[in-house]
Amino acid sequence: MPEARTPAQIEADIVRRREQLAETLDEIGVRMHPKTIIGDAKAKAVSQVDHTLGRAFAHVHRVVEDVKGGLFDHSGAPRPERVVPVALLAVGVIGLLALSARRRRG
Repeated sequence: MPEARTPAQIEADIVRRREQLAETLDEIGVRMHPKTIIGDAKAKAVSQVDHTLGRAFAHVHRVVEDVKGGLFDHSGAPRPERVVPVALLAVGVIGLLALSARRRRG
């Protein structure tokens, strides 16, 4: 059979539980405060943007490395058989853009 508690023990228990409840209510108040909610939302958005930008950067880096690998050999020297067609294509596109701009002005 459990021992009977004294009034002092019961009162101490009530005080302890009241303090625990006050702490819990304080925590809820902080969590539900608009500044906390806004801060959490901002932190989540920033984290999401950082993650997305990181993935985009990694993808762009891979693409650049692939293009570089296609245009240059392992020693860093250009591969003429690949660089010349790309250069000719670039010159052609620039020529078409210049011709188009001239036609619009004239």
